[in-house]
Order: sequence, then structure tokens, then C-alpha cells
Amino acid sequence: MKHTFFLFYLFMPIMLNAQKGNDIKQGNRKPFVLGEIREIPSAILLEKRTLNIYLPEGYQPNDTVKYPVIYLLDGSADEDFIHIVGLVQFMNFSWVNVLPKSILIGIANVDRKRDFSFPTTVEQDKKDFPTTGGSEKFISFIEQELQPFIEKNYATNKFKTIIGQSFGGLLATEILFKKPTLFNNYIVISPSLWWDNESLLSKNTELLNSNYAQKTAIYIGVGKEGRVMETDAKQLVKKLGNANCLVKTHFGYFPNENHATIFHQAVYQAFETLNKAN
Repeated sequence: MKHTFFLFYLFMPIMLNAQKGNDIKQGNRKPFVLGEIREIPSAILLEKRTLNIYLPEGYQPNDTVKYPVIYLLDGSADEDFIHIVGLVQFMNFSWVNVLPKSILIGIANVDRKRDFSFPTTVEQDKKDFPTTGGSEKFISFIEQELQPFIEKNYATNKFKTIIGQSFGGLLATEILFKKPTLFNNYIVISPSLWWDNESLLSKNTELLNSNYAQKTAIYIGVGKEGRVMETDAKQLVKKLGNANCLVKTHFGYFPNENHATIFHQAVYQAFETLNKAN
């Protein structure tokens, strides 16, 4: 009998480990958590907006460490949030060390053409895109509701980046021209500056004033996307080149990429470029 108990206790750890192995083999599962989802009511937009939020490894809400914030337009789970999260996580690994640990805020869309465009004078555009023209309200939402909500609820510092492509790039450029101090970094990829007969390119901006006082870094990227898209992006770079020394503009051309394939590579290069510039 003593020998029986001795053998039982001798082999019990092995039996338990085997059981754990069997549990894994049999497919016990738990969620793979990438971030969190928050909903913010907007009195300006008269609707609730969904935020997809990535918090960096080691994040503690009550810690003294404060993090920069990256705001991603087209930030729905089925749009650009997941693959940009991958870039942010990879580029702040200590052995890569291209990007500081950052909070990523993906702003999920409701009606992107409404939110990302200002009113157009082109009648055909009005017919093709009947809901457009709401960017002023959306910019106010970002400034008066979204940024204060994030700063109140998360451990943030004052450094903010915005990323936008296509119509999102149009909105990022509009913010850059009209309210440049809302962000420190602007990543503008394939901006739809053709909107309203390229009227945004002719607008004045305080960025070009000699007394503009905020250090601002801008990355503009475009692929092989046709004469209009490429020319407009280069005109934007040229215009911003007249800003004072606190405003640094960087340009990336991707001849092997089109409007559909450019975004991931361009954001990677933008992170590399702007991190060196800062």
C-alpha cells in the first residue's frame, strides 16, 4: 500500500502536466486581445462614434509614464486599424526602436465622405457624393470632443500624430492648413486634393507665416496614381516648402505602388522619417 501511494505522488506532477498538454491539444481557447473598443457620444455630430484603441505593452493608466497618441482616420477594424497597430507595435520593440511606445486611436467610420470633405462647388461631385461637405463639424469633433476625451481617460503626453489616406488625406491636409496646432505630426498619404477643383491648394495657412511657433513635421506620400494625384501631392510639398524653419516637410514617392497598395509601406516610411526628424 505504501508503495502504491509513493508511486501516485511520484507520478502526479507528470499526470498534471500531461493533462495540461491534452487541454491545449483539445483546443481550449481564450480571446486574443488586441486593444479595446470605446464609444463616445458626440453632441457636434449628433451620433455616437466608435474608437478602436491600442495601448502599448506595459501601459498602466495610473503610471507616471505618459504616451504620445496617434490618431488614425479610417480606423475601423475592417479598414486600417489592425495593420497599422502591427506597425506601431513592431516599430516600438526595443530591438527595432524606430517609434516610441504610443497609444493608437482608430476612429471608426460612419460616413467617411461626409466627414472628410468640405463643401464642393463642382455640381457633378455633388451628384456623385450627395452626403459630402461635413469636414468642419468633424474637425470640431476631433478638437473639442475626441482629443479631450482621450486626454482625460488615458495616460497621454502632448505629442499627437494624425494619419490619413485618400479622403482621409484630404481631411488631414485641411486640418494642417486650418488648425495646424491640433497635431505635431501629419502623415498624409495619397490625399484627394482634386476635390473641389483643387481649391484647398490655393488656401492661405498660418503655417506660412513667419511667426508660426509650433514645431510641426509633415510626411506626404504618393504612389503611381495618375497625373492629378501625383501632381497635387507634389504641389502640396512645394507649397509647404515655403513655411518657416519650424515646419519640416518630407516627401515619399512609391512608383511600384498604386492607390490600393501604398498605405502600409508609406506609413512605415513615414514613421521612420518623422522619428529621425524629431
